[in-house]
Amino acid sequence: MNRNMGLVDRLLRAALAVVLLVLALGTPLLSSALLFWGTIVVALIFGVTALIGVCPLYRPFGIKTFGVR
Repeated sequence: MNRNMGLVDRLLRAALAVVLLVLALGTPLLSSALLFWGTIVVALIFGVTALIGVCPLYRPFGIKTFGVR
């Protein structure tokens, strides 16, 4: 797959993934199981897309932040 995410986009996603994981695992704010697991899943998706540099949802909309300065 070709990358479609730039460095800033990837860093923001990674930071958001960390914040969501801390929120889910380190605070009692998400007492509902659905909110807890939903937050974990979203954090994992953001983390994986940040690592590989590809966002599947960007493709149908023609968004590409890779190479944008």
